[in-house]
Amino acid sequence: MLKNAMSHLLGARRSREPGCVPAGGMVQLPVPASLSASLGCDAVGVPARYGFRLMSHLPRTGCVFADAERWWWIVPSGSDLDLDWPSQAAYARGACVPAVRPRLIHQPDSRTPYTPPIPLFLMVCQVTGVAPSWAPAGGPRVVSAP
Repeated sequence: MLKNAMSHLLGARRSREPGCVPAGGMVQLPVPASLSASLGCDAVGVPARYGFRLMSHLPRTGCVFADAERWWWIVPSGSDLDLDWPSQAAYARGACVPAVRPRLIHQPDSRTPYTPPIPLFLMVCQVTGVAPSWAPAGGPRVVSAP
């Protein structure tokens, strides 16, 4: 129960933090203004070859951006806590991603831009052939400016 309370408080704190300040070679994915992103935004990127498979198997999908190399799913801030995302996935805090012109390819019908992180995590593990790990082994691979 304490862990859930701490996660909730951390999520609330993160949602009030400003988004990333894109550095050289980085852009922040633009969540449509009509959607409520009260939990803050991070993004999970996977190689483009997995994009269609993930989209078709997720029970609910939020905003998805794509470029030639990666598909990016918008998730609530802090979706990297206690999850060891596979090495083929890139976790981008503040939804700041490499500037390779990602474009919005899916906007949800709901009022939220988020893809639920746990189903996304499990599907990413499945398509990459990695057993899910709930405790960070070496921490998530975080996208950073070059």
